[in-house]
Amino acid sequence: MRANRPVRIRPLPTSGGDNRAVPASTRTIGIGVVFLLVAGTLAVGLAFKFPCVVDDWNDGRPFTRGCYTDLVGLIQSEQLTGSRLPYLDPCQGVAEDSTCDEYPVLTMYTMRLAAWASGPSNSRFFLANAILMWIAAFWIALCLHLMVGRRVLYYALAPTLALAATSNWDLLAVALATAATLAYLRRRDVWSGVLLGLGAAAKLYPALFIIPFVAGRFRGREPDRGIHLLWAAAGTWVVLDLPFAIWGTTGWLEFFQNSKSRPASWNSLWNAACKLATGQDCANTSLINVASLLLFVAWVVVIWVVKAKRDPGFARWTLGFPILVVFLLSNKVYSPQFSLWLLPWFALALPNLRLFIAFETFDVVVFLTEFGWLGAANGLQGGLTDIPTWVFELAILGRAAILVLCVIEWIRRREPPPEPEPLLPIPDEVRAHLPA
Repeated sequence: MRANRPVRIRPLPTSGGDNRAVPASTRTIGIGVVFLLVAGTLAVGLAFKFPCVVDDWNDGRPFTRGCYTDLVGLIQSEQLTGSRLPYLDPCQGVAEDSTCDEYPVLTMYTMRLAAWASGPSNSRFFLANAILMWIAAFWIALCLHLMVGRRVLYYALAPTLALAATSNWDLLAVALATAATLAYLRRRDVWSGVLLGLGAAAKLYPALFIIPFVAGRFRGREPDRGIHLLWAAAGTWVVLDLPFAIWGTTGWLEFFQNSKSRPASWNSLWNAACKLATGQDCANTSLINVASLLLFVAWVVVIWVVKAKRDPGFARWTLGFPILVVFLLSNKVYSPQFSLWLLPWFALALPNLRLFIAFETFDVVVFLTEFGWLGAANGLQGGLTDIPTWVFELAILGRAAILVLCVIEWIRRREPPPEPEPLLPIPDEVRAHLPA
């Protein structure tokens, strides 16, 4: 018999192998430090937005300084200064080029809640909403810290978080989507579905994650879990939306009608392609709607197939990252705050510092030059409006190119091997039955 030596004791196999794709990360940074860093990033963002919060906009400061935020102006355009209930009470006197009740249910009623707390004051409306978004920002940081440890810094220190956290209400949906991912990885599939349903009721994009999450459960030979997740997501969305669809149909449909009729925005690849091809903005919105959907589906299938051939065992839930990138690039609208959707996924699925820095650099340039371009288009001068238009256009293409590189890198990236089992001494009574 060989001399005593340690051998590997393998743990019992467990189901749900799709959970393994987040590599074990020693939490060398405490959550208190993470919260301090997030607070610092948000403070920088507040200082940047502050000129648009305390004074009126008659001098064009949202565009010359880039401090524009929907958290100020939409209390008026969404008619929230009184007691009107979104969807249920009709909007009054809306101009043809304006919209009202243009957001999904959970976002609209978050705005309604803030308006009740703030009264008709624009600045107080901003502060009430900002507090809610800041809470969401800290929640995202907590979820990421639990999942990836110190890689939460990809999110906590992102300039995009500073610039866009209080531009709109997107952090609400990001917080729900990130919590859904945490629930999925902890095998709380019904809760994951509920959170995705809530996220879709705030901003439709979290519904995209149903695809990779359900695929992950089917890949792990747990179809029941995937089906439960799917039904939980759909059921939650229906429970929130159905009452408004029934009793406030016209207002509730406004979000979908506006999304359908909205032309390609100046910051989208579609607009760049139309200008390159015709020298003008895109004219056929219906054609772009169909082409955008077809391109999205086709590229998701291609990426999925290529990744599966290269790495058959990859965790399907990480498809959330390329799906989101393809959606943003193929969509006819890429609002400045949409980049917030990607921040958790750099920490979760593509912790590549060089690509992240490149993305953030172009994203910041797009953010600043976009408002300058809008100001110049409306006859304003000074500040950001003096930046040449070609800088804005080049930044859009540069950001898109970096995101394409991110998808390529995700495809090339192999899943990290599982942690080796610990070497444990074998008890004598067990060793006695081992072969010599």
